[in-house]
Amino acid sequence: MRIVPVENYTTMSKAVASILLERIKQASKLTLGLATGGTPIQTYNYLIEDYKKNKTSYQHVSTFNLDEYIGLKSTDPNSYHYYMNDYLFSHIDIPKQNTNIPNGDAQNLQQECEAFEKKIQEHGGVDIQLLGLGSNGHIGFNEPGTPFDTSTHVVNLTEATRQANARYFNSIDEVPTQAITMGISSIMKSKEIVLLVSGEEKSKALKKLIDGEIDSSFPASILNNHEKVTIFADREALIYTDITSTMTR
Repeated sequence: MRIVPVENYTTMSKAVASILLERIKQASKLTLGLATGGTPIQTYNYLIEDYKKNKTSYQHVSTFNLDEYIGLKSTDPNSYHYYMNDYLFSHIDIPKQNTNIPNGDAQNLQQECEAFEKKIQEHGGVDIQLLGLGSNGHIGFNEPGTPFDTSTHVVNLTEATRQANARYFNSIDEVPTQAITMGISSIMKSKEIVLLVSGEEKSKALKKLIDGEIDSSFPASILNNHEKVTIFADREALIYTDITSTMTR
């Protein structure tokens, strides 16, 4: 596990976008694992900025998103389908058929999970997976206690996760109670993982990831067993560690 300390959220986002763009330009075929939430937004903004300026092509790129709420249609502004179109896909030239997000409105959720997992495997797995870190250690929507050997599955969201996401909804009552998520085993099969951690609210979770034991009560801890994980963490996220930010703004 490699930790790259950065000065702030902007620096982190630029650095991660640069890595992704390097891979995209070098590869003849690339499968990206993408995340949602607040943390990756600026990274996606930089990808869009590059596309407008340099016309970097995404025709050869396929994407798999980590998760989707159950019960929300793809057109719902709070769905991750909507998020990805709004924050990235509609601004670049990636073919729509190359983008893959679990269908949280599927009639048979188990079949949807199995089909999504199979499609990842058919693509040869994810080449580089973006992850955020939940305050309770979740990765994707894999909540504390999720077995490390899980593939794509339906998960019951904890109250802490629902509260954390309530800011995107009108009220906590509107936040779905379940989601489809790529499993921990699925994530760990990615050839490379890039974890983005920003802000003091994630600092205790980051310290636990770095210094704690590998245990399913803290799902992100399993990342210590992956051969190629890079953590980009800003100054605020690193306050409980002895790692200091060395990058300039």
